[in-house]
Amino acid sequence: MTTKIDGPSPSAARVVDTTATAATARAGTDRNQPVGAAPAADSVRLTGEATGLQAAVENQLGRGAPLDMARVNAVKAALADGSYQVNPQEIANRLVALERQMKG
Repeated sequence: MTTKIDGPSPSAARVVDTTATAATARAGTDRNQPVGAAPAADSVRLTGEATGLQAAVENQLGRGAPLDMARVNAVKAALADGSYQVNPQEIANRLVALERQMKG
């Protein structure tokens, strides 16, 4: 479907369905009536690799990651009292390691 925005400014813009039939596009017809939306025709098809990756992610999410509650509480306390230190070099190192692991 092709749409055309007609008007001098966004507040006065109108959407006109340019795929309308000749009967509805003739001069003199009421163009103030809303135009119905065309039915959705898009679809998505996953490759085998994408389907496998999706299944693996859902499997991991279903199991849940083990949490070290002592570590969680220690980080919470450090954040609350302002003593938590961010180490940008360690963050960068872990991001690089993750990238390498993903490339396999």
